[in-house]
Amino acid sequence: MSFSFRDKMAPSTPLLTVRGSEGLYMVNGPPHFTESTVFPRINVINVTNKGLLHSFDLPKAVCLEFSPKNTVLATWQPYTTSKDDTAGIPNLQLYDVKTGTCLKSFIQKKMQNWCPSWSEDETLCARNVNNEVHFFENNNFNTFANKLHLKKINDFVLSPGLQPYKVAVYVPGSKGAPSFVRLYQYPNFDGPHAALANKSFFKADKVTMLWNKKATAVLVIASTDVDKTGASYYGEQTLHYIATNGESAVVQLPKNGPIYDVVWNSSSTEFCAVYGFMPAKATIFNLKCDPVFDFGTGPRNAAYYSPHGHILVLAGFGNLRGQMEVWDVKNYKLISKPVASDSTYFAWCPDGEHILTATCAPRLRVNNGYKIWHYTGAVLHKYDVPSNAELWQVSWQPFLDGIFPEKAITYQAVSSDVPSEEPKVATAYRPPALRNKPVTNSKLHEEGPPQNMKPQPGNEKLLSKTALKNQRKHEAKKAAKQEARSDKSPDMAPTPAPQSTPRHTLSQSTSGDPEIDKKIKNLKKKLKAIEQLKEQAATGKQLEKNQLAKIQKEKALLQELEDLELGI
Repeated sequence: MSFSFRDKMAPSTPLLTVRGSEGLYMVNGPPHFTESTVFPRINVINVTNKGLLHSFDLPKAVCLEFSPKNTVLATWQPYTTSKDDTAGIPNLQLYDVKTGTCLKSFIQKKMQNWCPSWSEDETLCARNVNNEVHFFENNNFNTFANKLHLKKINDFVLSPGLQPYKVAVYVPGSKGAPSFVRLYQYPNFDGPHAALANKSFFKADKVTMLWNKKATAVLVIASTDVDKTGASYYGEQTLHYIATNGESAVVQLPKNGPIYDVVWNSSSTEFCAVYGFMPAKATIFNLKCDPVFDFGTGPRNAAYYSPHGHILVLAGFGNLRGQMEVWDVKNYKLISKPVASDSTYFAWCPDGEHILTATCAPRLRVNNGYKIWHYTGAVLHKYDVPSNAELWQVSWQPFLDGIFPEKAITYQAVSSDVPSEEPKVATAYRPPALRNKPVTNSKLHEEGPPQNMKPQPGNEKLLSKTALKNQRKHEAKKAAKQEARSDKSPDMAPTPAPQSTPRHTLSQSTSGDPEIDKKIKNLKKKLKAIEQLKEQAATGKQLEKNQLAKIQKEKALLQELEDLELGI
């Protein structure tokens, strides 16, 4: 199911499209929630006048996607070969929405990244073809206008917004060479200095690249499939920042463990990361990658900024119980703490006031349904699918930015006719030997409060708004440094620091034993030399075999240094 907007005029509230075993239908948004008719086939509907534009006979199609201005409909079906097995049958079709004609057909074997990427004005369209990125202009798909060729391009992401267009590309490492992400400005792809920025890293089996809205920077989550230290089931993750002006940095996360989610604010000036072993930490960082506000720890694995960027929801879905924290991020004030149990889907309404949560199949096949909330925690509408039916998908009607104006934040829960439900509290398992004994209040993991809710005795003086902001920055930096030193719990092996910044992990302490101090000094000297070699490799310099061998010894050197310093 794909939903596009056809009108720039804002309705009273966006429509909601629901797809499941009961059919495909539309629901009016708050406050009415009345249903529309059911659409039984792959149809293109004009939601403004409810008129049928086109109907396509595509019984095998499993993916649909509109271009940003809704002039092209892309469809994908599983790849098959002809009867004589000599040639594959094109399975990616691009249709002109206005006329219904097929503009172009391509062979796209993999479902992953099947859909071409368009710029917001549809002047540019790109797709990955045999380790090259082909660029088409003005929806002319008969021939590509430009191509970006790098050996073994694995993925790319076009920047949001209008010209000048930019593209981030990822090339995985091989044979001792590092993986890297490069930023380019279209169509300047040729020459050794064509890239706007380059960031390389060794620990990366896959990456996720996230442009900010203004297309000035990219956040890269680099992941390995296996954590060689054995500390995490999820592998290892590091977070990198790359700006189009050439600046780059490793984002220092003070709590060990997985990176669950990273999201940009729509202002493009800050981002929020949710990370660390449970209870997970959440922190807002600025463009210098300095912590701005620390939300403490809690049962969370996702973050969602509102369309206007003034509200942030921290949530724990999946194997967590669905707790949500709704924050005013201009004043860092908690608005509400609703609970959406068993939710598999979350989405902000384009109006910035309402939230959609849903439980969908096949992730969960029981208790399917959806709820519409006000951000103050009130459930305004609830629909439970019958026990013999399933809900597959539900989504808001999208709208262009600026259609719905930002409204002042309210902290008082809005009224609702939907009866409130008390969340089910699961009792902790108690072994038979303890069931007749008093219950203690001990917890396996204590949750840490946000930085502005931590007790600060003796600091009762009222601060100005600027002083309070500076104090929050100072507290966040201090907390990050303290956790980086102390967050080494006995049941978790320590996660080594990202290899590109070993200088931040080297202790400056001395033992009092000249022999040990000398060994520590020599180890630091070797690690510094390795860092310089890695920087040379990142710029494209070909390293000698003995230099590559030195780089491979870094982990052992770090371990030796840590052992010496722990004995101090």
